[in-house]
Amino acid sequence: MIADPLVIIGAGAWGTALANAAAQAGRTVTLVARDPEHAATIEATRENLRFLPGALLHAGITVTADLGAAAVARALLLVVPAQALREVARSLAPRLAPGTPVVICAKGIERTSGRFMSDIVAEELPAAVPLVLSGPSFAEDVVRGLPTAVVLACGQEPVARSLAVALASPTFRIYHGTDVRGVEIGGAAKNVLAIACGIVMGCGLGESARAAMVARGFAELTRFARALGARPETLMGLSGLGDLVLTCGSAKSRNFAFGEALGRGVPLAEAAGGKLAEGAFTAAALVAMAGRHGVEMPISEAVAAVVAGEMSVDEAIGALLNRPIRAEHEII
Repeated sequence: MIADPLVIIGAGAWGTALANAAAQAGRTVTLVARDPEHAATIEATRENLRFLPGALLHAGITVTADLGAAAVARALLLVVPAQALREVARSLAPRLAPGTPVVICAKGIERTSGRFMSDIVAEELPAAVPLVLSGPSFAEDVVRGLPTAVVLACGQEPVARSLAVALASPTFRIYHGTDVRGVEIGGAAKNVLAIACGIVMGCGLGESARAAMVARGFAELTRFARALGARPETLMGLSGLGDLVLTCGSAKSRNFAFGEALGRGVPLAEAAGGKLAEGAFTAAALVAMAGRHGVEMPISEAVAAVVAGEMSVDEAIGALLNRPIRAEHEII
């Protein structure tokens, strides 16, 4: 089987949930925590008390802090924050066997370079086969065995299909495709748009306003993705519309919760509550890339200005509400 043994780098909530899902699908799994103390605690308690308390680790999962485990991987999942992905990938380069499938589970754009995650893996691990896993999924739902569907994209369709079959289970459905860019654009942009929706709700603007924000946000995402060559069917699928709807509609989303706190007036430095909101780091890179391609993204621009401290929440909302009235088909 192509995925045995499977090595997962990153023992946060999502890495732990994916490890459990893979083990339940029958895979041999090693979960690598970058913090040795964190790895030891998980191994001793068989529970990720720091990030996913209450969920017991599958008996078939081995936990370690040794990146050397990657040397024996038949497939590798990179489940680290987007802004840390380059550093981790670089540290894996001397350890990874050529041709190893590397599944990118981070959703974002590197803010220092403006590069997508698949580009970073191609640069740092040129002998690997990059894939992107994305879609509407909360770690808590996956680890509880609740029905969840995601998509796995790779330029080599047989690799995507084989890994999707190897990692899927009746409650964790994995569809496969080849539109890597479309899948990662959906994952990155929806985090920024979720912040906007959180701000709307934190300000008490109501469900109608949130629905409008989701619709107009999806139009932004679509314009941007189309300019970068993504396929329309990808945007309408799990990694586009599906993930956008989930992330923009639930306080379980860290990006939505971050925006909601901003909307309530919580200071920028405290709004994340100690949790990672990837959209806050992605916003400026997304807007800059859109500008280079001549794509108008007013909602994303407003979020980028707010998280950069260049505009208040009230100013951002006012700017959006005072945009010129246009025919809808002109802005889709």
